[in-house]
Amino acid sequence: MKVSVILPTYNEAGNIVSLVEEILMVLPSDIQPEIIVVDDDSPDNTGEIVGKTFASNPAVKILLRTEDRGLAKSIRYGIEHASGDSVIVMDTDFTHDPAEIPRLIHVGEIFDVVSGSRFCAGGNMEGKAHYLASFVYNLVLRVILRTQVQDNLGGFFIMNRKKLLSLPFDKIFYGYGDYFFRFIYLCEKRGYTIIEVPAFYTIRTRGKSKSNFLKVFFGYIWSALKFVGFSSFK
Repeated sequence: MKVSVILPTYNEAGNIVSLVEEILMVLPSDIQPEIIVVDDDSPDNTGEIVGKTFASNPAVKILLRTEDRGLAKSIRYGIEHASGDSVIVMDTDFTHDPAEIPRLIHVGEIFDVVSGSRFCAGGNMEGKAHYLASFVYNLVLRVILRTQVQDNLGGFFIMNRKKLLSLPFDKIFYGYGDYFFRFIYLCEKRGYTIIEVPAFYTIRTRGKSKSNFLKVFFGYIWSALKFVGFSSFK
């Protein structure tokens, strides 16, 4: 089986080489890898570093985007250029642990969507304040979306590529991390089977975070309200 791993990057020069190397190391031997780094023309030359470091490895591909940039759109671009039987999407700052990839692949043989979750039984997150903030995000989103999914902002998942491509991308892949709750919501509406497996999310140790708590919180809530419509509360 071939598995494509989508890695959206912007100024991740300090992380990306180690991340790709770890992913290649943990992938099961019977898996044909395709690592797709989608770089939004990073000023720190992330894309160039990947291209030079892995020039002799055909399993690692670099896609450079110079227009209409953004996290969700980079993920979409990577998915549309993937050729694997299944697609994994994950962050590139080591928030998501590559060591958990084999479990995603294994469980993904049974379920349509497998999501690495901080909030299902066994899941956790480094940093109490960060954990509590993310928990509040998800609690409010669960009320708005009326979903049983515990982690609606995780962004660490695997899905069969053909089923993934059947989703309405224009309704999902815009904005930042909020793309993920739209993805989960529409998968539920399609009747796809979704399961959360416990995952431990770490705090970025290299590079600079691109998130602001209050801006993200109110932005995501407003985005969710617009997405499902105020009629959901009637």
